[in-house]
This record gives sequence, structure tokens and C-alpha cells, in this order.
Amino acid sequence: QVHLVESGGGSVQAGGSLRLSCTASGSTYMNNYMAWFRQRPGKEREGIASIYTEGGDTWYADSVKGRFTISQDYGKLTVYLQMNSLKPEDTAMYYCALGSQGLALRIDRYTHWGQGTQVTVSS
Repeated sequence: QVHLVESGGGSVQAGGSLRLSCTASGSTYMNNYMAWFRQRPGKEREGIASIYTEGGDTWYADSVKGRFTISQDYGKLTVYLQMNSLKPEDTAMYYCALGSQGLALRIDRYTHWGQGTQVTVSS
């Protein structure tokens, strides 16, 4: 059974930074795709960044490109999301997810999800 555990959420002022972590259990991390999604209040869940665990290739949504960076520590089965220059509109519940069907940030391509971690950005 796959478990994804996120951490690192919190409250920050606009312009600040946070780093989220997501640790996966077991061998499912290898040769798969890890992604970060978020769900803002009143909005649908959206994909913001993904990474291929074997090659390190990444993909970003336009809304976070240049501000957020996805990375990994393969040995720790952990994916990170470094979030800089945070804006109030980045306020959301952030979820990590694992899938096997490519870097595309489509919800239906990810089969395992973490419980989420809240990020709140105040102006």
C-alpha cells in the first residue's frame, strides 16, 4: 500500500517562502511521477508541478513557473516544493500525488494522494 505524507505547510506573508515535503513509502516511488496539486477555496484542484523520479525531468503550470521549484531526494523517497515570492492567491491546500503516466498535470493520471497540507499567504 502506498502512503504519501506531506509536511511544511503554514502561514506566511506575501513575498515570503515555504518548502513543502512529501515522503513516499516503498518501491512505488521509483520510476514514477510525483506531482504537487493545490485546491484553492472555491476552486477545482489544479496541478502545479511534477517530476519524473528517475530522470528528474520537471513540468510546471504557468501560474507558478519561475516562483516554485520541484525537486527530489531520491534516497529519501521525498519530493519537495520550494515556493518563493508567495502571493495571497497561492493560499490553498497542497497535495502531493504519485502516478505512472507522465508529467502531465492531470488529476486522472495520479493514483495515490497525500492528505494535504495547508498554505496560507496573507497580504
